Formats: sequence, structure tokens, C-alpha cells
Amino acid sequence: MKNLQKLGTAAVIMSLLASAACTTNPETGNKRISKAGIGAIGGALGGYLLGDVVGGKHDRTEKIVGAGIGALAGAAIGNYMDQQEKKLREETAGTGVDVVREGDDIKLVMPSGITFDTNSYAINPAFNVTLDKVAQTLVQYEKTFVDVYGHTDSTGNDAINIPLSKNRAQSVSNYLTLRGVNSARIGVQGFGSSQPVASNDTEIGRQANRRVEIKLVPIREGN
Repeated sequence: MKNLQKLGTAAVIMSLLASAACTTNPETGNKRISKAGIGAIGGALGGYLLGDVVGGKHDRTEKIVGAGIGALAGAAIGNYMDQQEKKLREETAGTGVDVVREGDDIKLVMPSGITFDTNSYAINPAFNVTLDKVAQTLVQYEKTFVDVYGHTDSTGNDAINIPLSKNRAQSVSNYLTLRGVNSARIGVQGFGSSQPVASNDTEIGRQANRRVEIKLVPIREGN
């Protein structure tokens, strides 16, 4: 029954996103879903069905409780994330890593050009110092879920891009774990080219799309 309910909700999500992602042909008046919209639908629906990934819930919560990590409530959430954001901005200044605040969540965007060599998921040793600082901050601020997402541009196909993006995200996850971040907090997902942030028609756009993101979501009481 629970799975059926989830599938029903997923259908609603897909319907709403499809409506929002439609573009109108100015000559014919016909509506169609843009390529970017298709990517957004696939990413959002996939993330919802996976559950463990976007926002970090379900069995990860049980592991976190078992690890003795506490939760946040009320005004303490915003203050906690404010402090963590400030620390991360200080530690990543000038490294090419973007720190993005999204409500109570924080997202670190790491372009693959500074993190990995082409077609590789081995972390560039030159980036270790930056990841060390990120890991230290995540250890200090432990009351967050840590979601690591891998993304590629549209060059190639899913058979190549999805495993590459997942392996890159896993490499970052493994590195954080080795540096003391509790693995119970971490979720990993590779999205391939399904969630572009720029056009894949230009090299600049493709560079922006090749990235690893670390999303930090506060662990709230009641999760």
C-alpha cells in the first residue's frame, strides 16, 4: 500500500513538473516539454522515488540515531546552518567551489574540472586540501544529512554518464568518510546529464554541467 501511495504521489509530481516545463512554439502555438524540463522531471521524480537521496531520510535517520547524532528544532536550525555556511565560505574562498544557500539547506558546487581529470573519477590530488577543509567543517557541524550528487554534461550517453557521475559522487563520499564524516549521514546519487544548470550547446555550459554537489540538509527533530 505504501509503495502504491508513493507511486501515486510521484505521478502528481510528474504532472505538475510537466506543466511547468512546457514551452510554447510561437509559430504553431503548440506546447512541448523542453529538454531542460525533461531533465528536471527525471531528476525530481528519480530523487523522490529513491527517497534516501534528496534530503536524506528513511533508513539513514535510523543509522544516525544509532550513531548518537542529535537533531535540531525551531530557531536553532537557521542559526546552526548560518554558522556552518559562514565556515564553509571561509574554508572554500578562492578554490572555485560555490557555496549556495537554499532556505535552511546548503549546497556546495564543485566543478569537475578542479575535482577530476577528464573521464576519471579519481579525485585530483590538488583538490585534497579543499576537501580536507570541507570535511573538517562537516565533522564540526554533524547535525546535517550529507547528500553527494554527481552530474555530467550531455556528451556521450547514459551508459557512460550515469556510472561516471555516480562514481565521482562516491569518490567524494569515500574521501569525506576517510576524513571523519560519519557514513551514516551520507547519501550518494549519480544523475548523469539529466539535471543541467546551463546549455549543453556551448563549452562553457558543458563545463558548468560537469560538477559534483554536496547538499547539506539539517537533521530535524521528528525525522
